[in-house]
Amino acid sequence: MTDRQLRNRHHLLIDALLLVVSGLAAYTLRFEGLGWVDAWGANALTFLLVTIPLRLGVFYLFGMYRSLWYLASVSELDRVVRAGIVAGTLSTAFGLLVLPAIGWMDTRVPIGVLGLDFAMTCGAVAMSRFVPRLLWWRKRCRATAHGERVLIVGAGQAGQMTARELTGNPRLQLTPVGFVDDDASKHGQHLMGIPVLGALADLPSILLRHSVNQLIIAMPSSPGSVVREVVRAALDAGVHTRTMPGLYEILSGKQGVSHLRDVEIQDLLRRAPIDTDLRAIRKLVSGKQVVITGAGGSIGSELCRQIARVGPSHMLLLGHGENSIFEILEELRDRVPTLRFSCVIADIRDQARIEAIFQRFRPHVVFHAAAHKHVPLMEENIMEAVTNNVIGTQIVLNAAVRAETPNFVLISSDKAVRPSSIMGATKRIAEQITQIAAETYGQHYVSVRFGNVLGSRGSVVPTFLRQIRAGGPITVTDPDMTRYFLTIPEAVQLVMQAATLGAGGDVFVLDMGEPVRIADLARDLIRLSGLQEGRDVEICYTGRRAGEKLFEEVFFQGEEVVATSHPKVLSARNLDVSSDAEATIDALVRAAARNASDEELVSYLRHLVPEFQRPQDEALVGDFDDVVIERGASRDRAEALLRESLDSRLRA
Repeated sequence: MTDRQLRNRHHLLIDALLLVVSGLAAYTLRFEGLGWVDAWGANALTFLLVTIPLRLGVFYLFGMYRSLWYLASVSELDRVVRAGIVAGTLSTAFGLLVLPAIGWMDTRVPIGVLGLDFAMTCGAVAMSRFVPRLLWWRKRCRATAHGERVLIVGAGQAGQMTARELTGNPRLQLTPVGFVDDDASKHGQHLMGIPVLGALADLPSILLRHSVNQLIIAMPSSPGSVVREVVRAALDAGVHTRTMPGLYEILSGKQGVSHLRDVEIQDLLRRAPIDTDLRAIRKLVSGKQVVITGAGGSIGSELCRQIARVGPSHMLLLGHGENSIFEILEELRDRVPTLRFSCVIADIRDQARIEAIFQRFRPHVVFHAAAHKHVPLMEENIMEAVTNNVIGTQIVLNAAVRAETPNFVLISSDKAVRPSSIMGATKRIAEQITQIAAETYGQHYVSVRFGNVLGSRGSVVPTFLRQIRAGGPITVTDPDMTRYFLTIPEAVQLVMQAATLGAGGDVFVLDMGEPVRIADLARDLIRLSGLQEGRDVEICYTGRRAGEKLFEEVFFQGEEVVATSHPKVLSARNLDVSSDAEATIDALVRAAARNASDEELVSYLRHLVPEFQRPQDEALVGDFDDVVIERGASRDRAEALLRESLDSRLRA
């Protein structure tokens, strides 16, 4: 016999005893003494013998003997009230009508007795359950009363859950002393017996006045700007800041509602939750064969996680690095053991291998995330950027066309817009290749363009954190440099959403909110590490690297921006691809095959992407200007002659 069965049997016996006591007490109160026994004793005995089993049966049907009452909450109170009302109504009906009608009692039970019995029964049954709960809660409160003093930001449901966890778990050794909330109607009120002390603007004085040791942010849906203000106020006061997990962490199973963690940089950039149309995504993916290239990378692996949850029939994970593919495969097998996975270690530049894979697998959807993405590295390795980002994309697309794949999604970049780097130019050409294939074959082939992804390999945040751990300095290229940022999960959610939109040939641009200054990001990371800029860690400005822009753009000048059915996904109607683009791309492929020089490869890129302008190309224009100006030509003429020179090399 389990402890729970013992406790519930005890409750059954206690309820039976309380019903007897309540009935007898009702008669005694009604007749103001025990003088009723001679005249009404038989009546009372019959009433109790019939209605007590009846009421116990009602309690049983309402599940009152199948609950952990020491953890009782509002739902259990609701159950007690409903069961009490039904049981009281039935006993009243029996006392007034049924028992006299069938002749078991000479006269009905007095209405006063029934009313008193009804009230005392409900009260006694509730008290027998909630008094132990109250005593248990008070014991827990005493156990946590001497812990670190905690202020909770947000007096809503998340704040209530946080307070309940803190007061109910003495092992945390945290004592909530109050809430702060911008809702003025809550000020001066109490939630779970804890006062709402004021607004967020009052944080500095509240932290000081109440000797707060820790601050917990319980506002999962608040924007990053609010979180930044709270964190900065707390850090200025020397108070450690923690937060509840966000909705995505809870739904993904990474965190529970009651798990607290330190504030991270993505909390400071938090945007409104993404409302994903799961029905459209399931229609695209569920029960289908899906290929993900670059499946071991930051975006590719998150695509694997999220797609696995919507029920494809088979997922093929294609990547060049065996370790990263092995890691994501093991993770997915633990998470979704019933799903069928295949792994292929291959280079997307190996045409014969990619063709064979697609012919064997014949996917319904391809997410093409394999690419070289590091801007400075690609400036020094132009051939690699061209063969991987351009030729690799063409090979994968051609294989998809021959396998009659109806859906293809290219993961592009905001660096493809007016590119100043080799990486950006190659991604723009990959968009062109995708658009040409969509228009030629009438398939739903699209590109998705977004900015920097927090936490991805080689991104700025891990680099800054490594520099902070080493004692600094943090290297920032320019104090005014800004970038758009997305977290990996929200980027992938929007990529999957974009895959369901458009008719083919579209370039979708994700809403990335406001751009963030890289220098501000560095300062926030220093504060979150409990350090101070200038005292503990320096920020050193090194100057822009090759191919870097000061500000990133998301649209070309002249592109038509069109809203889609999803508020966070826009469609960029591209300028028409030039008529000789296919021939030029073929020429670029042949040049790469014969190991052409970097200068020749760049000339092809400039022809395909007229907006492409690297800093070193600008220097070349300047040098050429000097010669031409000596002959009396204008700067415009100098640039025209330079372009003519590059184009003549292309025609050759």
